[in-house]
Amino acid sequence: MVERLVANEKVVGSSPIARSSIVQFFYMIIWIASYPKSGNTYLRSFISSYYFSKKGKFDFDLLLNILQFPSLKFSKKNLYSDIEASQNWIYNQNQFFGGEKINFLKTHNSLNEFKGNKFTTNNQTIGAIYIVRDPRNLITSLTHHYSLTYEEAYNKLMNKNENLLEKTNDNDHSNFTFLGSWANHYRSWKNCKDFKTLFIKYEDIEYEKYDTFKKIILFINNVSKKETKIDEKKLINSINSTNFNNLKNKEENEGFVESVYSKETGQKKRFFNLGFNNRWEKILPKDILNKLNKNLQNELNELGYSLKND
Repeated sequence: MVERLVANEKVVGSSPIARSSIVQFFYMIIWIASYPKSGNTYLRSFISSYYFSKKGKFDFDLLLNILQFPSLKFSKKNLYSDIEASQNWIYNQNQFFGGEKINFLKTHNSLNEFKGNKFTTNNQTIGAIYIVRDPRNLITSLTHHYSLTYEEAYNKLMNKNENLLEKTNDNDHSNFTFLGSWANHYRSWKNCKDFKTLFIKYEDIEYEKYDTFKKIILFINNVSKKETKIDEKKLINSINSTNFNNLKNKEENEGFVESVYSKETGQKKRFFNLGFNNRWEKILPKDILNKLNKNLQNELNELGYSLKND
């Protein structure tokens, strides 16, 4: 558990009683982090089902227990530029997430500094779970979600200055998220030394679902100093109720607040779209595949993703 003294706390007198009146705050953030469209919502669905339901039965409302940061909701004031927003990342974490409660937060932010400003430190964070996905499948999800061409999505993945900013009427930048390039994003979390980070491959959720989700629970319990045994029945229920097809059907029947509107048709797009049926071997244009294989060769090899072209 990380302890932090209130900055500039004034202590009157020098007696033990006076000294003991210093207030201690505990910041216990666990990040659910990823580059966009890498499986973050899938991961949050499982975690919220296991930790915030009685029996491990998923409902979309459970995702309200794992909200996004940065966001307008978690900002003490309006911020009118990307530099001002980044200067307030840690300040806002300190303002909203003090206390002895575990705070699960979703983020797409890079851990690399933005114009000299850190995203978080071990004063606020006790751990992170980072989910990474083969960029050759991820790029198809980007084209669908953001209404991009493959070339535009490729440029987004390679752009070292890439960011996300939802426009507001008053130009508030509180939700400014610094992405950087896909490779830099991945390495920023991979090379983190400030706090423990668990790396999960999206593909492991397909092929090693039980072991992967069990590993996640053990990691969360470890960094939060919980000695609770795994509830096997709840684990199985959480896995089954967050099966991709179940999430997809649930969206079709109930709608999903995180889905976006198509720029072309104005209609809502499916958030849970192809999932594990997104196979770059069958979908990805050859020219885009060749560029990704060439420019991300080191990362693909490191992650054990095949470099075959057919």
